Amino acid sequence: MKIKLLYISITLFVAQAMVYSQNTAQKPNFVIILADDLGYGDVGFTGSTQIKTPNIDALAKTGVQFNQGYVSAPVCGPSRAGLMTGRNQVNFGFDNNPIVNLPQFDENYVGVPLSEKTMADRLASLGYTNGLIGKWHLGEADHFHPTKRGFHEFWGYRGGGHNYFAYKSDGSTYKNKIESNYKTPQEITYLTDDKGDECVNFIKRHKKDPFFLYASFNAPHAPMQATKADLELYSNIKNKKRRTYAAMVHRLDVNVGRIIKELKKQKVYKNTIIVFLSDNGGPCDHNSSINAPLNGQKGILLEGGIRVPFIVSYPKLLKKGIYNHPITSLDLTPTFVTLAGGTTNAKDKLDGVDIMPYLLNQKEGKPHKTMMWRFTISGGIRKGDWKLIRLPDRLPMLFNLDKDPSEQNNVANKHWDLVASMLKELGDWDVSTPQILYLEGARYRREQVDLYDSNYQLTQPLKTN
Repeated sequence: MKIKLLYISITLFVAQAMVYSQNTAQKPNFVIILADDLGYGDVGFTGSTQIKTPNIDALAKTGVQFNQGYVSAPVCGPSRAGLMTGRNQVNFGFDNNPIVNLPQFDENYVGVPLSEKTMADRLASLGYTNGLIGKWHLGEADHFHPTKRGFHEFWGYRGGGHNYFAYKSDGSTYKNKIESNYKTPQEITYLTDDKGDECVNFIKRHKKDPFFLYASFNAPHAPMQATKADLELYSNIKNKKRRTYAAMVHRLDVNVGRIIKELKKQKVYKNTIIVFLSDNGGPCDHNSSINAPLNGQKGILLEGGIRVPFIVSYPKLLKKGIYNHPITSLDLTPTFVTLAGGTTNAKDKLDGVDIMPYLLNQKEGKPHKTMMWRFTISGGIRKGDWKLIRLPDRLPMLFNLDKDPSEQNNVANKHWDLVASMLKELGDWDVSTPQILYLEGARYRREQVDLYDSNYQLTQPLKTN
């Protein structure tokens, strides 16, 4: 009987594996749509009552929504470094935003080390045509250029931000120019739309090839600049900055819709994996974003800084639904490589995992038992439903995210044994990581500590606020 049951189990496993293999025999396309500084609670599918995002919501309704989708850092640069490599960026010294403003650091080392393979490197070796439209932020020196890190086409800027208009009378400027290796960049009209144009054109030009499109938007990151027409749509919002933010999110949503429409028009939508997420939580104090019902914001390790709106759509293989276990942006690299027909192994030292078998119910359990973060003054670890945050000026904080997703009740004093074991695991990882490549200015340390003591909006606003 035992032998018979074992035979049946093996047969079922092999059958499932064959189905998975058959479904992925035709190389799929990959599209990552990355928002910048988007509040967790500022899209419809996560509960927004004020900002309308019909295109993003339609993607969520037809794809898989991740209620516990994380990024690897609470700010842009490190988060994008993790996303692009599948490795926790701390494991190669990329702890901070790549800002070259301290004389003791060499700008030639301020970027993702050349020893690291990017997602684009891996997909290029598997026959993919790769395009980056928009923000890079992973090193401004020439040797870090996107076209030297696996991307065949680049239209965008190397740094962390850009004006939305060609000229803005309020004096806000970014030194980073728009550059492209396949055309003379056009004059900026409104940057979010211009990026949408380039994404649509990339899909048109490469519809016959397996392609990877990294649609790296900077909306709704500062500077707070929106079109008059979009501002008028949200004229009911009294707060000027919030009104501008809502208009910027609206324009992002419009261009998400344009990308999806073009994929359908070119008849490649069903065989395209589309991922939508934000690079970190909303910086409530800077752009009036709302992370409700999550506590915290960009720059810190409370949930509002690292849990983001997260969708994966793959009509050919995935059914719509909601996935309730924690996953991370680090998972995208191994998932994409496997779907593209490649392999990864222990030598790659990836911190992400292929999540597709979990989404297809081919593998039981959770993709991650433990997740860890480190960012400047803070460290964090999640084990199961327990999450611990370590800070320099106080005892550790411990939360049970199942019972307290808004992190309102620090229960460390009731679970000192758990605190000690989680601190030990976090500390062991901490001291095993390499030297930090560079540091941001010292003032950010004080600012980040203070953000842990701020009060954050945990409910949705009235539509007229």
